Amino acid sequence: MQSTKRLNVLILAAEVAPFAKVGGLADVAGALPKALKELGHDVRVAMPCYKMIEADPVYAVQECLPGFPVPTSPGKVETAFVKRTRICSSAGDVPVYLVGNKPDKRGKKGYFEEAVGSTSVYIYAVEPYAFFARAVLEMLPRLSKSWVPDVIHCNDWHTGLLPAYLQAFYPKSQAASRASTVFTIHNLAYQGTFPKSCWDATGLPASYFSFEKLEFYGQWSFMKSGLTCSDRVNTVSESYAIEIQTAEYGCGLEGMMRYLNGGGRLSGILNGIDDEEFDPATDPRLAANYTADNLKGKAKCKSELQRELELTPGDSMIIGMVTRLAEQKGFDLIYSAVERLLEMPVQIVLLGTGDRNYEQYFKRLQTRRKGQVAVKTAFDVDLAQRIYSGSDAFLMPSRFEPCGLGQLISLRYGTVPIVRAVGGLADTVTDVTTNSPAANGFTFHEYTPETMLATIRRAVDLYSDRKLWNCVATRGMKQDWSWSRSAKRYEALYLEAIKSRAEALGAPEPNAVAA
Repeated sequence: MQSTKRLNVLILAAEVAPFAKVGGLADVAGALPKALKELGHDVRVAMPCYKMIEADPVYAVQECLPGFPVPTSPGKVETAFVKRTRICSSAGDVPVYLVGNKPDKRGKKGYFEEAVGSTSVYIYAVEPYAFFARAVLEMLPRLSKSWVPDVIHCNDWHTGLLPAYLQAFYPKSQAASRASTVFTIHNLAYQGTFPKSCWDATGLPASYFSFEKLEFYGQWSFMKSGLTCSDRVNTVSESYAIEIQTAEYGCGLEGMMRYLNGGGRLSGILNGIDDEEFDPATDPRLAANYTADNLKGKAKCKSELQRELELTPGDSMIIGMVTRLAEQKGFDLIYSAVERLLEMPVQIVLLGTGDRNYEQYFKRLQTRRKGQVAVKTAFDVDLAQRIYSGSDAFLMPSRFEPCGLGQLISLRYGTVPIVRAVGGLADTVTDVTTNSPAANGFTFHEYTPETMLATIRRAVDLYSDRKLWNCVATRGMKQDWSWSRSAKRYEALYLEAIKSRAEALGAPEPNAVAA
């Protein structure tokens, strides 16, 4: 049996909590490094240098590399810089490299200077993320001759060009050429696809604009670069890894997914949650703390949530939602069913932003149903925690859901999830009717308002028996959805990628693995 020695792991992402957060990717990129550090690995993170991170004294950003050239498109060179901050961890701090470019001689701002807040960091353009990937590879030999990555772990389309650059331009780099690459799909629907007219901005050889590499229906894709040029590909739940091999969920890449799966290069690893960050026993944002063995504090969280959001006091079942208002999240179902839903003895709390039509509709609904519906169209992390703790149930009727973090957080806080059984929701929520010892919520399959309403009705009926309801709630609280479990699976995936890379180079595996 093999034992694992320390791996040098570099994780790339366009958003990393707590520095910049748009969605679940940031939570993964902020929590996985800490869990890997707990396993004894030397983990480092690279992300774009957004202005608001530099400006926040909490992050104590320091200079790291003041300036170095990065070739981009043919004949063009950008001047990159790297600054440094850290993710605090009980196992030791994780270095975070903030990569940016300097303004040009005409005063044009750096690529990532326009980001004005942690929820508005993304730029849909080739140049910023092409530069970021190339700059990371140029950064490595300048950082430290003693630290060479065994694995470069790229996340979502923004980082997809790095494996192609590694192949095309760095086959002899002492700092990177032996590094294996892992590419994680967090949501296949967002692929970073651009027309052929933008190809030159990548700086890649013309041979990479091909069906076997980056070409995608006459255009080309950052995502496809990560898929075709990485040693291993994974996505964020076992069920989603299966679903994306079908036309319904494959977003035009289902053939590629089946090819990767057939070659043993595709897998699913369920995301975890940071069980220190999300702990109802210690969370300072709650009206009262509580545990699975003592739920008294949860009752106070509920009454305080009702008071804060001007809901009618009482024991109606509160259904919480912290989400994007988008059809992917099932809002066409909710829109069609909400009037009938409100005929039940329930209250609805909704926090999120998204489709403006949905935002306006639910704001009007709040006015019409004052005391029964509360809607906040904002990004409010503290209120989100009060909703997770103060609600009785948590609704996620997603059309598709690669993993989902909302249901994991709600389970941790004793708030029973009601979900459509797709992707990570299917992997984490087990219906109470199964009589399984893992039963922790309510699920449905058919994507119709009627099926969703019938499932919510089942939940309302069980809620009337508070003893049974609390048994389901506390069972979910005691289940382990932490990153420590998921990190061990990433560790195994990294070792597979290292072995595959070594075989491709025709060389012995690095000293990361010992018999």
